[in-house]
Amino acid sequence: MNRLLCISILLILGVPCLAQQTKEHSAYAWLPLFEQLCDYDDIEEHDMEDMFEQLCELEQTPLDLNKATDEDLLRLFFLSPKQREDLTEYLDRYRPLRSIGELALVESVDPLRKQLLESFCFISEANEERPFPTLKQIAKYGKNELVAATQVPLYDREGDRNGYLGYKYKHWFRYTFKYGDYVKAGLTGAQDAGEPFFSNCNKLGYDHYAYYLLVRKLGRFKAIALGQYKLRLGLGLAMNTGFTLGKTATTTMSIPTNAITANSSRSEAYYLQGAATTIGVAKHLDATAFVSYRNVDATLNADGTVKTLLRTGYHRTQSEIEQRHNTSQFVAGGNINWKANGLRIGATAFNTAFNRPLKPNTAQAYQRYAPKGMSFFNASLYYAYTHYRFCFNGETAMNGDAAVATLNTITFQATNNLQLTAIQRFYSYRYHSLFSASFSDGGHIQNENGVYAAIAWHPIAKLTLTAYTDYAYHPWPRYGVSDPSHSWDNMLQTSFQPNRKWTISARYRLRLRQKDYKENDKAKTQLADKNEQRARLTVGYESGIWKTKTQIDAAYTLITPPLSSTIVSKGWMALQTIAVRLGRFTLAANAAYFHTDDYDSRLYAYERTTLYNFSFPSFFGEGIRGALFLRADINKNLVLIAKAGTTKYFDRNSISNALQQINQSYKTDIDLQLKWKF
Repeated sequence: MNRLLCISILLILGVPCLAQQTKEHSAYAWLPLFEQLCDYDDIEEHDMEDMFEQLCELEQTPLDLNKATDEDLLRLFFLSPKQREDLTEYLDRYRPLRSIGELALVESVDPLRKQLLESFCFISEANEERPFPTLKQIAKYGKNELVAATQVPLYDREGDRNGYLGYKYKHWFRYTFKYGDYVKAGLTGAQDAGEPFFSNCNKLGYDHYAYYLLVRKLGRFKAIALGQYKLRLGLGLAMNTGFTLGKTATTTMSIPTNAITANSSRSEAYYLQGAATTIGVAKHLDATAFVSYRNVDATLNADGTVKTLLRTGYHRTQSEIEQRHNTSQFVAGGNINWKANGLRIGATAFNTAFNRPLKPNTAQAYQRYAPKGMSFFNASLYYAYTHYRFCFNGETAMNGDAAVATLNTITFQATNNLQLTAIQRFYSYRYHSLFSASFSDGGHIQNENGVYAAIAWHPIAKLTLTAYTDYAYHPWPRYGVSDPSHSWDNMLQTSFQPNRKWTISARYRLRLRQKDYKENDKAKTQLADKNEQRARLTVGYESGIWKTKTQIDAAYTLITPPLSSTIVSKGWMALQTIAVRLGRFTLAANAAYFHTDDYDSRLYAYERTTLYNFSFPSFFGEGIRGALFLRADINKNLVLIAKAGTTKYFDRNSISNALQQINQSYKTDIDLQLKWKF
């Protein structure tokens, strides 16, 4: 799976009113904006999917700023801690607001985030608290939504002819019931291409089902989740099954410290299954308890122990089916959280147990300190303090072997236009948590020590400059790196919006890493330096019903082994996107030409696609990519979407390899989707 997408923007003018404001805008109008805050290559696919779904849900059920609680405002993760604190203070002092335009008076909130807030918030007439609805009200006034989608490939893979046990079509559905911000329930069914449907191991149809019930604001119960749910506690060093921010987004955003959310994802990993609740014990004190039991996929050793826990979710072949749900996992724990006067302190503890021992191959150096055994204990203490222009937060975690991981960040709002951020982390190579996800360079909360510094500056209202530098040292071997190693990552980005029609942005990234290199199978492994440079220039124009974007990407990579000659990989890509909205119809098209030497100079391109999906493919070699997108809003309750995309390679006669191999130089996919509200 590719590293994924990042999202962007838009407006929606707040109209002063005494009732809920209406928003006449195209779906996902905020997408172009959000793209300016994060980097496509910098966030894992499952993180981007989770982040995107939360924003989609927030768009459909926006926050009423006259009634929003502190917990509600934590959902606005695109705000920095300082911006969220200032917004909270403004609401406490001046509610009820009369217009969304009053947010202009919160000085630390920059124009871009003001536009985002207009997409996800509204102003109601009254600010009195509404009681929790009755069952009759929920049944009568609840909203239903059904989304169904399929992807049809106009080609055959090798596995479609011989190897995969199911047909080549990918499809899924999602049913959601909502009553405001109080009740949410749903069922999702998902099927990957090649997986059996109503046969073999999937007698009940889909390969994966997600089901949940989430209740919020029920008296002292701030949240109750039944079924599948996602949980984030502290900064995620011990427990986080939700998303994490990439380095670019970290410069100006912050993720909620504690959150229980429903799992409606099509992914078979990154969730808990059972029950969780957060209750207000006292005015400033909350307690959270959670329990989970589920079966997970694993590769087994000959003695029946677990060699590797799997997260791909693929069950297409007989060997993949044999790995399906063959190990059970039980998790139970709790959290306490105290918050008052800008200070937050919390503690988490939980235990994870399996029905069979984890026994990784410790003969491989990078797995020497991987989790081993049947039971694993984790605990953490997190802390935060916000005062005027400073915001400090951190977490220190420990596992059952007394190995430590700590993450500490400080943000200084030097002026309303200048924000400085520094992050320190130390993750012992002996530390491990099966549910950790937080800030890192290597993607794991283990075997990493580092320092990160960032700046976000608005020298003038229409110009934004963002930059970071991050150094990390890995004292123990990692996958693909057989010795201790280091990395240094740097990024500079600028965005200029002279008016509401034009947006010009440029980004440059320099990343220095180390990796194993072998000149041939018989040669000795060397630790090579990898110098990777990427640049992007984007020009966007929007006027009335038209939108267009021109994007140029370039990549230049040097791999320098100590005993061999330097390897150079370079490439570039030009992408043109255009979209038009004509009444009930939205039409978008994009075309790209790419030419790179190999995978090391691969490039990424975002494409508009169906709802709750991402299309952010990577390209290497030489070829062209084209896609057409059509959305028809039949009425306010029914939406139909179709997309066709094709890729033609000029430098090869087949695409991919093994069971995924396509024996031709081009491939075309068609996506169809229906969304029905009732």
